[in-house]
Amino acid sequence: MLTGGSATPPYFSMKMNPTTLFASLLSLCLILNAKGADLLPLVPGKGVEARPFLIAGEWDTRHPEAQSIFLVRDGKVAWKYSIPLYLCPFAIQQFSDVNMLSNGNILFACMSGAGIISPDKNLIWEFRCPYGTETHSCKPIAKDTVLLALNGKVGKVMVINTATNTILKEIIVPTESTFVHYQFRHVTITPGKKTFMVGLLGEKKVIEMDFDGKVVWSYNASSAWSVIRLQNGNTLITGDSEAYTREVNIEGETVWEFTQKDAPFKLYNTQTANRLANGNTVICNWVAGVKNTEEWKTSVQAFEVTPDKTVVWSLSAWDEPDLGPCTCIQLLDEPRNADEGEWPQ
Repeated sequence: MLTGGSATPPYFSMKMNPTTLFASLLSLCLILNAKGADLLPLVPGKGVEARPFLIAGEWDTRHPEAQSIFLVRDGKVAWKYSIPLYLCPFAIQQFSDVNMLSNGNILFACMSGAGIISPDKNLIWEFRCPYGTETHSCKPIAKDTVLLALNGKVGKVMVINTATNTILKEIIVPTESTFVHYQFRHVTITPGKKTFMVGLLGEKKVIEMDFDGKVVWSYNASSAWSVIRLQNGNTLITGDSEAYTREVNIEGETVWEFTQKDAPFKLYNTQTANRLANGNTVICNWVAGVKNTEEWKTSVQAFEVTPDKTVVWSLSAWDEPDLGPCTCIQLLDEPRNADEGEWPQ
């Protein structure tokens, strides 16, 4: 029992009615804000210290000199690789895709191109987008083999051998969008490596294509930024500005979905998501579409949610370390062998 003073803080009273209590809470928030305190979101789990991961995000306008990939271990930035936001006045560089390969090298797409960087920061393979094109997706699909999506007057997906710098296959993507930047984002190969998934933003549709260019499955979905065919045969879709993450079966029925009504913090743009080995889903919550960069630091960059929609881990790292906006995250304690074996085509 407390003695020598009131057991109840002066802002609150057990006798307060709900209206008075709300007013007191609002006053406290305004005072904290006036003193410069950050009103941080609810962040379950151990945050940046919980696990090792690779993270990157688009459009960090706070640092036009350094768009960065971060490798985080034991809660600290163990490695960082940066490029300027503007390659030239008409060429933007922003990290849309990052993947650590089994040998420790890092594969990335940065809108104006793609590449593989070694741990000692040697660029050992590079693809530069031709004028009028851009890439937001470059995925490992076999040994020395990547699947690269190229937005352009003719949108296409390319299979490239990075050891010989040879284009093995080009597949035209059936998009009618003439706005190059708004054709598609992440393109992913399916289990078995015989087809791939792409979200057509202009057509508001998800399609599965084979490597002969035939559409073998489709599902109507607006703002589909990332599409993944799961091991269970279902498809996981992220809805970008519509802030949904949805799992649908082969019949197109929704079997699981996470939206703002399920989240204990604000969802901005859910750009990418991945299903973990434990059955949970990790979702990236990109905030850089908000012009007020002070609001960024109150956001959650990425989080892990269970099948019953309980958030068990979240990341909000905006100071020591400041990891910036999050478009994609790779949890390094998860299995990763996408760059092993041979491409079967």
